[in-house]
Amino acid sequence: MPPRSEDPRRDATGSRRGSSSRDGGGRGADPRTGEPGVGGISGARAYTPRGRTIREEHGGLPRTGGAAGGAEQRRSPRSTRSGDPFRPALQVLDGGRAGAARAARRSAPAAGRSGVVRTVQPRTPRTPSDEPPAPRRRTTPRRPERPAGRRPARKPPRPPKLADPRLRLRLGTALTLAIFATIGIRLVFLQAVDTPAYAGGGVADRTRTVDLPAPRGAIYDRFGAQLAHSVEARYVFADPTLIEDIPATARALSPLLGISVSKLTELMRPRKLENGNPSRFQYLARGVEIATAKQVLALELQGIGVHRDERREVPGDDLAANLIGFTSQDMNGLEGLEARYDDLLRGQDGKRVYEAGLGDLAAPIPGGYSRTTPPKPGSSLTLTVDRDLQYMTQVILSRHMAQARNGVGAAVVLDVATGEVLAQASHPTYNAAQPEGSQPAAREDAATSFVVDPGSVHKAITFGAALQEGVITPDTTLPIPNSIKMGDTWFSDTHPANGRRMSLPGMLAYSSNVGTITIADELGRDRLIDYQRRFGLGQPTGEGMPGEASGRLLPADEWSGSSYGSVPIGHSVDATPLQMAAAYAAIANNGTYVQPHLIKEVIGPDGTRKPGKAPVTRSVLSPQNAAALRTMLEAVTTVDGATGVPAAVPGFRVAGKTGTGWRLVDGQKQPGEVSSFIGMAPAEKPRYVIAVFAYAPGGGGAAIATEGFKEMMQFTLRHYKVPPSTTAKPPKFVVYPR
Repeated sequence: MPPRSEDPRRDATGSRRGSSSRDGGGRGADPRTGEPGVGGISGARAYTPRGRTIREEHGGLPRTGGAAGGAEQRRSPRSTRSGDPFRPALQVLDGGRAGAARAARRSAPAAGRSGVVRTVQPRTPRTPSDEPPAPRRRTTPRRPERPAGRRPARKPPRPPKLADPRLRLRLGTALTLAIFATIGIRLVFLQAVDTPAYAGGGVADRTRTVDLPAPRGAIYDRFGAQLAHSVEARYVFADPTLIEDIPATARALSPLLGISVSKLTELMRPRKLENGNPSRFQYLARGVEIATAKQVLALELQGIGVHRDERREVPGDDLAANLIGFTSQDMNGLEGLEARYDDLLRGQDGKRVYEAGLGDLAAPIPGGYSRTTPPKPGSSLTLTVDRDLQYMTQVILSRHMAQARNGVGAAVVLDVATGEVLAQASHPTYNAAQPEGSQPAAREDAATSFVVDPGSVHKAITFGAALQEGVITPDTTLPIPNSIKMGDTWFSDTHPANGRRMSLPGMLAYSSNVGTITIADELGRDRLIDYQRRFGLGQPTGEGMPGEASGRLLPADEWSGSSYGSVPIGHSVDATPLQMAAAYAAIANNGTYVQPHLIKEVIGPDGTRKPGKAPVTRSVLSPQNAAALRTMLEAVTTVDGATGVPAAVPGFRVAGKTGTGWRLVDGQKQPGEVSSFIGMAPAEKPRYVIAVFAYAPGGGGAAIATEGFKEMMQFTLRHYKVPPSTTAKPPKFVVYPR
């Protein structure tokens, strides 16, 4: 198909198609040029593609110049121009209806319109022979005709309905006031109610806490001499967050603090606290000498500081070490009286909390948060112990115990009238000033933890009970066979009487088992057990030492046939040296038992003195029976061949009793024997009781006990300036009266 020409199609006369005038509205030739007129847009709509009008195409009507037979049409030049080149095609597709209507409206010239007026000549109708050949129709189907759409009439817009401005103002004002009220109330809460929480919220991140140790109370002897006390020292600490080179810092501190580099490195290792913050304090050494602390400061190590501390000192080293005990580096009591009275001695540590800067400005912030809780010093203890007597008692015991390999010894010195413990020594012992390398067995107080089968020293209790119950009198004599059978066990004497009558002093002097069992058989089981309790056996004395053993008495329902022979002579009975010493003190104190005790008074931080708890007292024997028993006990140190002659003190009357028993550990008998001697002096009016117990697995304990007692009693009487027994002569005892 050849390309479509851009020029408008012309008919046989050379005129453009669609330029003929329509009915009442066609255009003629230009009167000035004589050329056919060009149809306007309205005229184009009235023509088919063949150049004929719709009416000519369908109705066959001849083309006329108008209703008046060719009347001239006048148009302005603007009306002859088409503003849209595609409009004729649209008019053709529209069927020419809209164009015909507009042509009818424009048939009459507009009144009063100015401009050039053209006269359109009527065109003569063409005959069929003059018609040019019909153009070739398009093969595409024609679009169906559709009525021209009508635009609906637009309703005039309604004027907007305006809101009431007064209501808007009221709502806005109320909302603004509510917002400001909410903000105001919140500010009041923040400033008045929640102020501490918000103000202190960030303080924790910039505060530092320094403990202010409370001075620990001292321990004095009865005359005010220091047995243990605290001295000012320094502690060295580290802030791991400020240490840049931990290994180098550890190497610099190790020679001064005496701590290995590896241990210091571990101590300075960064750590996290429970709240997730890094730890900024770690002890490196406690109780450092002030001079050493100054050397540490001179190193100017980053993150290393020094602060006030205290160190526990025991001037006597091992003097009363088993009584006093020791403390940890944190000043907590771990052994002995330091542990037993830790709450009293320790006091309450203080604390200083302050705001500090970071890095190079790690110093208290002037005017920042700061709170100091002053420490409350601990109270001090005054013991009943005499430092000088304690020292000599330890020296004598240690010298004699050196003869017994792997032996255990205990010595107790009591004031008869008051029950005060003047000395209490143990062997082995240790250095309380440096307890780290000591053995647990060496730190035990043997006087309160050394449970023994007392043996013959128990016979004084049996004789005292019999005297008090009237079973015997001081003048009683009994025939004593060489042995006696109780149950299935035979009991014999080391000094056979061969059936002769023996006096009571003789029985005690030769420690007759048979005579004691005979008296106890008359006394009876229940009364003997009752007097054992009265004399303080079977229960702790409560003198003040921690972990004191209670001993054990054989209950009546556990007695067997042999128990009637073993219990009266001190077997099947568990007791400590202190318990037995307190029982003899009751005999020396005219039959009144006084609880032994170590605490004389408590000295408060302000210097006030409060006496110690009053001891428990009870009557066990009448003064007459107690005096009679003391006299009988003098035979032990005066009768020829008696068991306690080595314990006699020249110039003084001494009453006492020897004993041989066994050592018990967890109720089990141990190899070897426990020898003992408990005596009092002066016997006519006793002032002091001394008990010496010696466990010697290899033997020799009897000599240790008697000779040790003699030396201790001599020093005690001389130390307290007790005059010799010159006014009262010891009685003459007859062992085998006729």
